[in-house]
Amino acid sequence: MFFRRTVLALATTTILALPLTAGAEPGGCVKGAVAGGVAGHFVGSGHGKGGAAAGCAAGMVRRHHARKEARENQQQQPENGPPEGASQSAPPPNNSGQ
Repeated sequence: MFFRRTVLALATTTILALPLTAGAEPGGCVKGAVAGGVAGHFVGSGHGKGGAAAGCAAGMVRRHHARKEARENQQQQPENGPPEGASQSAPPPNNSGQ
């Protein structure tokens, strides 16, 4: 009984810490497989491998969408910003009230 509680506590801590450790890119096959495998293990006997496979697939899809969004943001960024080499000057002073 003590062993099960320890494993549950470690698994919960691992799953909750996963989003904190994701630095550059979210998701991924390994991270999704670990989370899915742990979840499948606690659902019932024999579901760990299926959960790992589903988690891996979900992680790969999540990473694909994150990369796609990053590419789109990178392409849109130069259009919204000032032209290269141009300095941002201060607006002209308002002398209309004096």
